[in-house]
Parts: sequence; C-alpha cells; structure tokens
Amino acid sequence: MTAQSATVLEARKLSKAVDGPDGRLVILDGVDLAVERGASLAIVGASGSGKTTLLGLLAGLDSPSTGEVRMAGQSLGTLDEEARARLRRRLVGFVFQSFHLLPALTAEENVMLPLELEGRDDARDRAAKALADVGLGQRLHHYPRQLSGGEQQRVALARAFVHGPELLFADEPTGNLDQRTGVAVTDLLFALNREHATTLVLVTHDTSLATRCARTLRLRDGRVVGGDA
Repeated sequence: MTAQSATVLEARKLSKAVDGPDGRLVILDGVDLAVERGASLAIVGASGSGKTTLLGLLAGLDSPSTGEVRMAGQSLGTLDEEARARLRRRLVGFVFQSFHLLPALTAEENVMLPLELEGRDDARDRAAKALADVGLGQRLHHYPRQLSGGEQQRVALARAFVHGPELLFADEPTGNLDQRTGVAVTDLLFALNREHATTLVLVTHDTSLATRCARTLRLRDGRVVGGDA
C-alpha cells in the first residue's frame, strides 16, 4: 500500500473565521494533519481552542474559510452538500456527547436509520446484532427515555458502527456520563474500533481518554501547539 492510499483523512492549511460584531474572529488558523487508515487520533485543548470546529470541518459538516480537507482521497471542497452527505453516509460514523438519538424511535430503529438511508434490506438484522454487540440485545424495543445515559451512548455506538464505517468521529463521547459509566463506554468504543479496524478521530478534554489514542494533536486558540499529528 502506498503512503497516499494509506492516508484516509488529511487537512492542509485549514482555517475558519467568522465575522462578528467586534470584527473577524479566527477560530482555526492553518491546521495541517494526516491520519492513516486504522489509526486513532485525539484532538485536545481547552474549551474554545477550536476542537469541535476542526472536527466539523474534517467530517464535512462545515466548510473552511481557507484550506482543504481530503477524505479517502476526495477533496470535500469540490463536492456540494448532497455529495458530502452521500460520502458521510458511506464512510463515516458519529458519536456525540449528547447521544443524538431520535426520541420517537426505539433503540433498534435508531440503529437501523443509517442502514435505511443506504437502502439496505438487512437493516433490522444488522441493527439487532449491533445492539447485541454493545450488550443491549434485550433492549431493542426500548425508547431513549427508557434507557440510562450509558445505555443511550451504547445505542449511539451501535448506530455509529452498524454500517462498517471507515472513519469514526467522536466528540466528547463520555462528557455526559459519570466516571464509572464513562470508563465502560470508553472501553467499548476502543474495543469496537479494534474489531472493525476503523479510523478514530476523537475530540476530548479528558487526558486519560486522549492517551488511549495512538496520536495526539493539541490546539490552543485555533492553532496546533503540540502533539504528533
């Protein structure tokens, strides 16, 4: 495999600025990084350092002011929103701090959703297996309000991995959990990541969580100030 084909995610001179009442605010300033297939990268920094903005740009959820993001060799800047959405559905899984489960859907239906968007006819079977893999095989028909925070995040993990993504983006995945539950969810996240050989990009302020990733990128005021990315 060539070095180029080994790189699944790359950012070049990535910047983001917005105009506000007090003038132009630079959120990210000239960020470069490259992530190889199967690697794990933690993006760390204080609140307001630009971590979540960077994650959104890398995932194609937002557009940079300058610079480029390439995902699986495809420049996101050459795609319209519909094409970026198709690329995300095919390649990407997400885990967020706030779970983002749909309250009117059961655990099974929440996990089926990305498969149904792909038109898969095996969505129900795959969702049931994914929930069994995270220890929720008996909770298929429970709604989010009937699940604990840790259980909801495990549903979110099942949903993120169910379609076999190449890339998993996780934004403070244990931020709403108590310490014991957070450790259990973290163990599960990394176990699933190894099992699926997924590339993991993780935003966190938790040093103990960041150290479980193979590489780290540290931001301060929108600039890279340390790490090995």
